[in-house]
Amino acid sequence: MTIIHPPIVRTLFLPDEAATQALAQCLAQKREITNAFVALHGNLGAGKTTFVRFLLQTLGVKGRIKSPTYAVVEPYVLPDVNIWHFDFYRFTDPREWEEAGFRDIFASHGLKIAEWTEKVGDLLPTPDVTIFLDIDTNRQNNVARTVTIRVHTRTGEALMNAIEITDNRVVATQPVELTL
Repeated sequence: MTIIHPPIVRTLFLPDEAATQALAQCLAQKREITNAFVALHGNLGAGKTTFVRFLLQTLGVKGRIKSPTYAVVEPYVLPDVNIWHFDFYRFTDPREWEEAGFRDIFASHGLKIAEWTEKVGDLLPTPDVTIFLDIDTNRQNNVARTVTIRVHTRTGEALMNAIEITDNRVVATQPVELTL
């Protein structure tokens, strides 16, 4: 993993869930997503699981996509990619990550998405991209969000480059077709 210094940062305004979905679709269009580590940050209710749901649906996950808050990890197996969605919210000690055997998953090929990474501390590898989601409290509908994306690696840079903005809206410009 090649780390880029200083990190590339981009802030976006997502006025509604359609914009959140478009952001997820943009990232899903890149082949690099199939072997990336995406760290998600935000308060409870900030939209982390909603973003993950849109991303996984775009990648082809069928059925219910739920938050792994109680299970800690929800795995998804697709023909072209293995996906693990982690939620470390309930961790009280970073060593729980090591004891659960998650180091092997993070060392394997596939998409790793993790919420509440600060609960694991320095044991996690450097994410390719970190996404910070904040509810825009100036809006009454609580679906508008400010999203800050921080790139840490070349893989993250490729994902960032997939984000298209037209008329101040995030748009998915290409149909998603994963062929590895």
